[in-house]
Amino acid sequence: MEIGLKRLIDERSGAYVEESRQFNAAAKAVAGPTTVEELRQARQRQAESRTPAGDRATQHIAEAGGRRVPVRITVPREAEIRGAYLDIHPGGFYLGSAASGDARNAHLADGLGVAVVSVEYRLAPEHPWPAAPDDCETAALWLLEQAESLFGTTVLAIGGASAGSTLAVSTLLRLRERGLTDPFAGAVLQFGAYDLSGRSPGGKLYADEFFIQAYAGHVADRTDPDISPLYGDLGGLPPTLLVVGGLDILLEDNLAMAARLSAAGNEVDIRVYPESTHAFTYRPTGMAAVALRGIEMWLANRLVRA
Repeated sequence: MEIGLKRLIDERSGAYVEESRQFNAAAKAVAGPTTVEELRQARQRQAESRTPAGDRATQHIAEAGGRRVPVRITVPREAEIRGAYLDIHPGGFYLGSAASGDARNAHLADGLGVAVVSVEYRLAPEHPWPAAPDDCETAALWLLEQAESLFGTTVLAIGGASAGSTLAVSTLLRLRERGLTDPFAGAVLQFGAYDLSGRSPGGKLYADEFFIQAYAGHVADRTDPDISPLYGDLGGLPPTLLVVGGLDILLEDNLAMAARLSAAGNEVDIRVYPESTHAFTYRPTGMAAVALRGIEMWLANRLVRA
């Protein structure tokens, strides 16, 4: 990893800076829930706005180690399967669903020839930590056991966005303790939160967010790496791509995570996209499109090498 603006900022993003500025100026600021009642209302709005994404994804139950978790599986329409991708959806640990990623996962499946397995992990505050990482670990262990028989491949990758990225790293750390990370050719982490303790400079910027209280407010020391991966032993992890916007409150957190991953001896690629806020890859902009193309190319290269 080379630290320096020419390496951190994707050169292809320059053409979309002005469009992103205009999009940000026109967009209405949406604050996250700050109470349980606001969270209930946000969930209701999500449910009402959800549109059917077709019938590509199929529901399954992943079972491993005596635990069970629902997953949604999307396979390529025509391409030969050359890998399996474990997807962990965003939503602050308290919002979202595996089904919300159906359209994106279908695009990824067709474009890369991968079977995408999306985890329906339990949400806070009804199910606080460690419920979500337990569910993600269960899905990962199941995929390790079943990928070859179900999809004809042993090549795996993992990825997530926002809280999904945090859970992706927690999952990899759990698998590393079991000696099970070798099958993973890469990890894609989009604008994750890696210090929920609020002790690092980056973590302090969002230490008062309600999602932390909902997810891990009952934990006295949130530097536990299963909650805040920034504090973990990060050695022995697969090649990692981190993607974050230059205007994201989590930018410093992502830079710190990239530095710690690199210092631990891992292959790391971090890409910062200018004039981009949190969750920018979910916006209908050219900046989002170039970032998503970059993610697909990065994953394709890792799958070929595996």
